Amino acid sequence: MATPTKPKRGARIVAGSAKTAVDSAIYLDDRLPFARWLRPQLRKLFPSHWSFLLGELALYSFALLVLTGTFLTLFYKPNPDVAFASAAEISLDVRGGLLLRQLHHWSATVFVLAIVAHLCRVFFTGAFRRPRELTWMLGVVLFGLVLFESFLGVSLPGDQLAMAGLRQAQGLLLSIPLVGTYLSAFAFDGEFPGQVLPRIFVTHVLLVPGILMAVVPLHALILTWRQKHTERRSSRRESEGRANEERSGRDHEHERSGRDHEHERSGRDHEHERRSSRPDRVTGGPFFPYFAVKNGATALFTVGAIAALATFVRVNPVWEHGAYSPGGYVPSAQPFWYFGVLDGAQRLVPPWEITVGGYVLQPGLWIPPLILTVFFGILLLYPFLERRLTGDGDDHHLLDRPSQAPVRTALGVAVLAFFTVLWAGTWVSEAAPPMHSAPGFPQPPAAPHALLTVPHDTYVMIVLGLRVAVFVVPVAAFLIARAVCRGRAGQRGL
Repeated sequence: MATPTKPKRGARIVAGSAKTAVDSAIYLDDRLPFARWLRPQLRKLFPSHWSFLLGELALYSFALLVLTGTFLTLFYKPNPDVAFASAAEISLDVRGGLLLRQLHHWSATVFVLAIVAHLCRVFFTGAFRRPRELTWMLGVVLFGLVLFESFLGVSLPGDQLAMAGLRQAQGLLLSIPLVGTYLSAFAFDGEFPGQVLPRIFVTHVLLVPGILMAVVPLHALILTWRQKHTERRSSRRESEGRANEERSGRDHEHERSGRDHEHERSGRDHEHERRSSRPDRVTGGPFFPYFAVKNGATALFTVGAIAALATFVRVNPVWEHGAYSPGGYVPSAQPFWYFGVLDGAQRLVPPWEITVGGYVLQPGLWIPPLILTVFFGILLLYPFLERRLTGDGDDHHLLDRPSQAPVRTALGVAVLAFFTVLWAGTWVSEAAPPMHSAPGFPQPPAAPHALLTVPHDTYVMIVLGLRVAVFVVPVAAFLIARAVCRGRAGQRGL
């Protein structure tokens, strides 16, 4: 009879660890029933189309943004006297500092662009409609916070570009009647630059990221997880979904007509209507392992692409911009997502001035911020505005093709064309006049080259052309896009 051999030490450790893990899981599940909640969540279906991953691209960019920002916070000094020297030291003297700083900058860039792409996808497909209005509104709030956070971040190095942007912001505050001086004193604490950099640092590192930490999970995880995902239209699902949505619309109208006489039954009909509006067939893959693997691949791709950009593409070289010098030339690097649109609009608006009671008002400075304020207000409330104008109060789980909503698509194209024209105002600059120093003093440095530098007369003609284009191009884009969408809808027989 053979004598049983004793398992090797490594096998015993593996078996013991497995048993400990199983016992721990059972212990926790007896007291906190995770399995009952986790099992259906792992089987939740998620869409398979690549466009649904734009939100994940923004999410992983945000995660890398937080990690790299934490590293930079350890070395950055927000004191106005040493802010520029601190940013230059991080870039040139701290080991790995330039790479981390460029990772941070490119993460912010990809984060903003991914949000814009995701917002366009949701808008043009109608994914913001009932019952997803709250998700859309949180996304718009997130977009505004990210733009504000980007402006704060580019202002922290204290170089010539950063301080020129802050100087422009102070000018906007001072132009506000009655309260402008108080707002400027609150932000800058006296004469420019005052203590604006320490206040920007606290806002950039603590306040806005804290709000983002709350809004991003609520928008990207909680609401999305609680709601069924939207479906892309196909020939079979489209016919099924249309039948369900038409049936739900009839039920909804019947429920509203009998509300005054049969309140209790209308409540039951309304609940039945909301359930019946969902497509009978839900497509996609389960969260685990299908969507989890896709998310992992998306995360690796995002980090790899940002790392490649940070390694091979230089961005925002503050040591070349130099420390802030009042009256000095402003570098031409003006990223469009936080500076270009506003700066371009201010270049195109005429320098109007109105004298009232001895006070000089400058409405030309107010128009660009008012345009952005109105834009974000309409964007925030757009689901309710479209519902009011179209009278469509039904639940929608099928996405529209852009050609199925010609007016909405044309409106989106017109808005994009409008902001592109405003941005184009920063593409060209007037050639700086020759500067000469007094005898015995060194010659001043030459002005940096913009994307396109032209003589004064040519610059005036370009500005006039852009002023006309800002009204003509969006209207033309709207009409062309609507005609194309209606033509494609007619070809499809929609």
